[in-house]
Amino acid sequence: MNASATERPALEVAEVIRRYGAGFVERYGGLLSDAQRKALRDLAACRTAALGGHVEHCLDCGHARIAYNSCRNRHCPKCQALARAHWLDQQAQHLLPVEYHHVVFTLPAELGELALANPATLYDLLLRSAAATLREVAANPKRLGAALGVLMVLHTWGQNLHHHPHVHCVVTGGGLSCDAAGTVDAAPCWRACRPGFFLPVRVLSRVFRGKFLAGLRAALGQGQLALPPRLAALAEAPARSGWWATLYAKDWVVYAKPPFGGPAQVLKYLARYTHRVAISNARLLELSDGRVTFRYQDYADGRRPKTMTLEADEFLRRFVQHVLPRGFVKVRHYGLLANRQREARLATCRRLLLVANGTAAVPSADAVSIKPAPPRCCPQCGGRRLVSQALPPAAGAPTAAAPDSS
Repeated sequence: MNASATERPALEVAEVIRRYGAGFVERYGGLLSDAQRKALRDLAACRTAALGGHVEHCLDCGHARIAYNSCRNRHCPKCQALARAHWLDQQAQHLLPVEYHHVVFTLPAELGELALANPATLYDLLLRSAAATLREVAANPKRLGAALGVLMVLHTWGQNLHHHPHVHCVVTGGGLSCDAAGTVDAAPCWRACRPGFFLPVRVLSRVFRGKFLAGLRAALGQGQLALPPRLAALAEAPARSGWWATLYAKDWVVYAKPPFGGPAQVLKYLARYTHRVAISNARLLELSDGRVTFRYQDYADGRRPKTMTLEADEFLRRFVQHVLPRGFVKVRHYGLLANRQREARLATCRRLLLVANGTAAVPSADAVSIKPAPPRCCPQCGGRRLVSQALPPAAGAPTAAAPDSS
């Protein structure tokens, strides 16, 4: 059979897992969560005979092409395009014709080890604290006095794959008038931020720090957190005083990037960031002698492009620490974009903006240049008389990480 393979990057994360994943799991399997083990298995099997697929025959020239099924794991670098396109099509209907701001909340490095030991609890607290901070500061009548629309995306990695939890927030440059508690007025008006300015980041930083640490203190006091060995002393309340003092004394990083020009630019940003994984296949350069080399940008050195080489085990260790707990929602909507009353509040916003600006058009996802799939045709002769035959999963097809037997 003459078969042609779909073009792929020269090197993929899946290849690293297939070659070195079994040894990695054998050595460190006791430290891996079920979600991490599943991610390793899924990525290794993605678009291979292990998942089955179909063979496509051209009736004009006889050419045959095999296509294997995708794993659809949300951590797979190869499986995000379709999910991203569908998601963006939905989000386009929620955007308003206003200036949008990009705000980033970062968890201090001192809390990284605790977050890795309790990812679901601390990542959820990170998202909720950032949302509550934006709500409180924006609702303050001395700041804006408005309820905002907020979309948040959790990322847990830096360019070198180290643990770096932070939340990207896309926020409307204004909102519906509200009281100091954030409750929208019965007959609201639209209150816009000053052009090019959102909210004072120093205020956001301090409020964010206070809200997160209050939630963390409650979780610790209720015994909800697993303490890694280095922090085991925190199980006793007296030992926490110095730790709290260090965290409260530190300036927490919150920064606002230059505002987006409008809804079209927001969609382009969301297309890049919402379904991103820890590292793309395009950044991998070489896999040889048990070492992986990849590209990264060094933000501490003016975003200069550099390369890094890691032992395969260390590469996989860094990669799996960014696998989120099963069922964890990493993209969330708050304020005007929260599911409850979203349609009614957005309709009110558009009506008010139409009166104020004379425009309230709903942006289109076409601005992101999401190209429709081309019509299927034979890569050999261009013919469109194609028939497909299902291929069942291959029994005993090799994958990297053996199923969890524990």
